[in-house]
Amino acid sequence: MASAYLMICQVELPGVVEYKEGLRLQHERAIARKAGEITDTLLLLEHNPVYTLGRNANRENILFSRERLRGLGAEVFETDRGGDVTFHGPGQLVGYPILDLTRHRRDLAWYMRSLEEVFIRVAGEFGINAGRIDGARGAWVGNDKLVALGVHVSRWVTSHGFAFNVNTDLRFFDWIVPCGLRGKGVTSLQKLLGRPVSMDVAVEYVIRHFGVVFGLEMKRPKQQASMAGQPARPVHR
Repeated sequence: MASAYLMICQVELPGVVEYKEGLRLQHERAIARKAGEITDTLLLLEHNPVYTLGRNANRENILFSRERLRGLGAEVFETDRGGDVTFHGPGQLVGYPILDLTRHRRDLAWYMRSLEEVFIRVAGEFGINAGRIDGARGAWVGNDKLVALGVHVSRWVTSHGFAFNVNTDLRFFDWIVPCGLRGKGVTSLQKLLGRPVSMDVAVEYVIRHFGVVFGLEMKRPKQQASMAGQPARPVHR
């Protein structure tokens, strides 16, 4: 009965999509959310290899030319999210929450901490003790980032979101200073556990804890698509 008092959040699972398509999807959903045409929405997907730069990214944190990165099989995009440079690719669960914060809290710091809390709880499902680091957003295991955050908010509607390293090929991070944080590392569930992790299982934990933390009733697609990712493209050195 308690679910009758919760706001609805529609989950969408488009699978593996190009970064441009991910931008289009979240842009359309954000416009519709501002107009009150849709409920809160959570897009969960994977991207083909791509490096993205936030609004205030330092280009020096990309250690090789764009041509060299394209030669590795990765595109480069500039975005309107916060944060510096990061990588998205197969094996990484990317989430774009399209939430109307006027129906939650008009507080960006609260929103970011809530996203971190989601993944602290998700990591715990795998027996991993994740936490926060002062002055650095995300979910961390020791000195290594497991989940990166970078968001955009317009008229209190959110877009962009999080990147959760499940089975990510971490070698792609060798070519950048991830999130502009020198001296920090990057990790994944696969690296921490010593085995590949089912993307479908990771998705279910994210949906569950996202709903709990934000007080939302999560509505899955009528025909649940599998998020079993394609193998990451090899890194060409």
